[in-house]
Amino acid sequence: MKGSLVGFKYKIFTMDNSKSKSNEGSVTSGDNVSFWIDATPSISCEKPNQDINTEVLIIGGGIAGLTTAYKLLKAGKKVVLVEDGYIGSGETGRTTAHLTCALDDRYYFLESIFGEVSTALAAQSHSEAIDEIEKIVSTLNIDCSFKRVDGYLFLHESDKQENLDKELEATQKAGLSTAIVDETPGIKGGKTIRSLVFRNQAQFHILKYLKGLTEAIISLGGIIYTGARAGEINKEGAKVNGYTFSAKHIIVATNSPINDTLKMHTKQYAYRTYVIAGKIKKGQLPYSLWWDTGDQDSKLVSQPYHYVRLESFDDNYDLLIAGGEDHKTGQADQDGISQSTRYDKLESWTRNYFPAMEDISYRWSGQIMEPVDSLGFMGKNPGDDNIYIITGDSGNGMTHTTIGAMIISDSILGIKNKWEDLYSPSRITLKTAGDFIKEAGNMASQYFDWLSASDLKNTADLPSGEGDILSSGLKKIAVYRNWDNTLTAFSAVCPHLGCIVQWNKDEKTFDCPCHGSRFAADGIVINGPSEIDLHKIHIK
Repeated sequence: MKGSLVGFKYKIFTMDNSKSKSNEGSVTSGDNVSFWIDATPSISCEKPNQDINTEVLIIGGGIAGLTTAYKLLKAGKKVVLVEDGYIGSGETGRTTAHLTCALDDRYYFLESIFGEVSTALAAQSHSEAIDEIEKIVSTLNIDCSFKRVDGYLFLHESDKQENLDKELEATQKAGLSTAIVDETPGIKGGKTIRSLVFRNQAQFHILKYLKGLTEAIISLGGIIYTGARAGEINKEGAKVNGYTFSAKHIIVATNSPINDTLKMHTKQYAYRTYVIAGKIKKGQLPYSLWWDTGDQDSKLVSQPYHYVRLESFDDNYDLLIAGGEDHKTGQADQDGISQSTRYDKLESWTRNYFPAMEDISYRWSGQIMEPVDSLGFMGKNPGDDNIYIITGDSGNGMTHTTIGAMIISDSILGIKNKWEDLYSPSRITLKTAGDFIKEAGNMASQYFDWLSASDLKNTADLPSGEGDILSSGLKKIAVYRNWDNTLTAFSAVCPHLGCIVQWNKDEKTFDCPCHGSRFAADGIVINGPSEIDLHKIHIK
């Protein structure tokens, strides 16, 4: 391997998690810090300092990239992985880490789209992904609180009892171990709440899992670079911090593909989801997973739902982690519900079902890519023979990414994977044309922001630590007032495909409402598909 590092080591440092006044996206992709990131030393490696030639180049240091690297190294491949932040600093570090084959969309819906055989394959793939994670944890002896638990799906108030029965039938046809129970343990009023139980699901501490994978990758001879931003991705490799990284196989594992202009972003759409975590005395609740079936009256195609789990916190307390209240990225106020109100709604819902939860200790949000036909995209990038992507993870990122690692490692090793066609990024699903039209219409409508007046009339009205969009003639300007009262300004035009970014007051980022690119308050890109920072400009 040209440019290999003799005795290459990774190092661990403890992040100062006190609230920074300006987050540049280097530790996590937003201003709020998740429990996982707060409770775990961050993993940093060397920055690139030379050109590299390798067999496999993996872009992205989350669960998708690390799992793929580990599997390929075990098979004898030479692997270099690059991450523009730190290990797990992207969306992996903002998950709630459910390991489940209970999917975002009902199995009876998948059956109507893909048929019984493919739906059974989807169920099998997620079950085997949990098994794969358990095997890795056991093989590497990773101390990440992995445990098998049951999961309970109960009705949202807008849903019908008959749909639980339909889901029972569909899941059992798909080969899953499920049953209807008349009592739902752990939740208020659960003795009279009917639910569908998914047996033998799991949970873990995601960043401790990544630490174990990182150590294994290094011990197997893999090279990891952090603080290493990739761009100009093509079949020959990529530019990383200005250096040429050449490879036979390139894997883009960045949540949203950064090598794509439009191909994949007509098939999936970016949403933000909100999370709270509060302490609860040990023994108050069983370790389980809980979900409601989602708001059937929602205007959103994804029909947002709530999801809950426990994580050990200390000797006296567990942490109750609850998520939901999703919206399209960059469109938080579309329904007249601010980000802070979404946290309030989530807390109210959680306390209604779990009244023993004490004060809220953490609040954060994450970005998910919702595929229009409900299944992720893992495999060869459309039109490419040696560029692979893992994306479209929806609310099942931990298992979807593991499935992607299994599919792509098999492909590179010349093995036909049994799930390869089901998750092919090149697939076209005509039965979801209605949802595609609705999502595409929403995306296209965001370009009207070019014509609309901005809320901010004068930069003097902008408080410290806040940003907004300013209109100046035909120009749209993203402005941010630093804590020292100075202003920074950028073009508000997303470099990806020209949408106008919007200020995310909660995470202190500028978010693109079309395809989900996100930029820190200093204009640095922290989420694809954009590869380029916002263009800095000078204003008076």
